[in-house]
Amino acid sequence: MRRVLVTGASRGIGRAVAMAFAERGERVAVHYGQDRLGAEQAISDLPGAGHALVSGDVGDPDTAQRIVDDAVAALGGIDILVNNAGLAPTAANVHRVAEVEFDEWQRTWRRMLEVNLLGPVHLSYAVAHHLIGRGTTGHIVNIGSRGAFRGEPNFPAYGTSKAALHAFGQSMAIALAPYGISVTSVAPGFVGTERQASKLESPEGDMVRLESPFGRVGTPAEIAAAVIYLASPESTWASGAILDLNGASYLRT
Repeated sequence: MRRVLVTGASRGIGRAVAMAFAERGERVAVHYGQDRLGAEQAISDLPGAGHALVSGDVGDPDTAQRIVDDAVAALGGIDILVNNAGLAPTAANVHRVAEVEFDEWQRTWRRMLEVNLLGPVHLSYAVAHHLIGRGTTGHIVNIGSRGAFRGEPNFPAYGTSKAALHAFGQSMAIALAPYGISVTSVAPGFVGTERQASKLESPEGDMVRLESPFGRVGTPAEIAAAVIYLASPESTWASGAILDLNGASYLRT
């Protein structure tokens, strides 16, 4: 039985990932930032026993270390880290360069990079040192985005943070391979989470679905299935990979 820390697991992709691991008999630390009720519901839905709740702002370095310490204490160790917590593009954080004031521009960039990039950076550091100290192998899986490749003109800080997260993962794949630690990333396209329900039900929903030749959006379960593979012993040779999960809505060259 392995021990898994999934950040941002109170809903959406993170919740699906936590469920997928628990269904396979793993023990899961369900992390949340603010949505405690959602996290409590998520953990109550998990099959099996020995799961734990951990909380805190991943964008704060000291808190990131404490989140890992809390998960280690609750589970008895960590074998897998899934860096899912992040700030997604919303109407509240649009920052078009020609329209936004400079002070808002700075705040948005700083916060987006703190949570989407530096959070995973510090969590990965803490988990890597935990694994190296135990002398055991492990897996780190980062949840990136197709926005890292196609550009996000309305949310440039978001696209940049995810591109940097992918690059960080590849650097860590090389650095941690001698210790038997695999580091990979997934790059989802549009995923039908609870947060996106209103958009998909609006007139804009058809346009979003038609971005993919399949005529639909992805599901949290599909992303979770990829994470399960990348965190499996059989996937170690995929370390350094970035797996596109966007239904052919964007193709890299």
